[in-house]
Amino acid sequence: MPELDRGVPAGTDDADKVRVAHRRLREVLDRHRDGRDGEDPDDPLTVQVMPLVLEIPHDPLPARRAVLEAAATACVAVCLDPRAGEETGETTGAFAAALMSWYGARIRKIARRARNKKWRDVQALPGVTAEVDGARVRAFTPCPVSQTPALINRLQIEGTDLVDGSDDSPDGNSGDGSGGSSHGTPSDTSYGTPVIYVDSSLGMSVGKAAAQVAHGSMLLAAEMGADAALEWSAAGFPLEVREVRRELFAGLRARAEAVRQHDAPSGYAAVVQDAGYTEVAPGSVTVVAVSGTVVAG
Repeated sequence: MPELDRGVPAGTDDADKVRVAHRRLREVLDRHRDGRDGEDPDDPLTVQVMPLVLEIPHDPLPARRAVLEAAATACVAVCLDPRAGEETGETTGAFAAALMSWYGARIRKIARRARNKKWRDVQALPGVTAEVDGARVRAFTPCPVSQTPALINRLQIEGTDLVDGSDDSPDGNSGDGSGGSSHGTPSDTSYGTPVIYVDSSLGMSVGKAAAQVAHGSMLLAAEMGADAALEWSAAGFPLEVREVRRELFAGLRARAEAVRQHDAPSGYAAVVQDAGYTEVAPGSVTVVAVSGTVVAG
């Protein structure tokens, strides 16, 4: 199971706040479906980003899959954090207000890397850190790109990449006995452990892939019903990431699209299509995220 560090104690009304946070997140889906875009090129404050910081120590290097799973977990944990469901005002609700501003713009994410003191320093900024098999990623509350905190802005975007082999089957059995996820503890939620598939043929760097799986986890949460999202939150957002070959990815995408069109058995699914600002061509489908019941089906 991933470990989450929110930096704040749990509250007695957290479940109610998570429900509010989920309702706000679902507005992202409505905006995408309606084709709305709150960005104004003439107003830099409307160009919003969620920073992600990956801890990449020199030795030992973390496993790529563990880093991606931590990134996906951290992002959805921010979106469904109880603070994301608080009322906003002049002196309260800054966490929620930051997310709501981001939801009203294009959903950008930028991944950077840090180690040692620079990693420790960014823990003071609002967000959630997720740890999977020793790999740690912190997702932060969104902000205008032009107002990215200095502790984050000084970190490198490019850098050491991490390489793992691709999985060869939807259930993660590659035929070599390695099995599935690096933290594949079965989930006791109603819809099983979500799986986020990445098209490995795109050759994305670990930073680019981290942003894509993070997008997949938040969109999958938005697709879920409120009760399912609350279950996932209460369980600590268990999930798996699998990088698969293009042929397999195409079939998984078709299955996910069928779920979204209600032509498949019960479950939830999200498909991530990248704008193509970096590394991949505009319109590339990078990630498919599905609930565990879709994988089993």
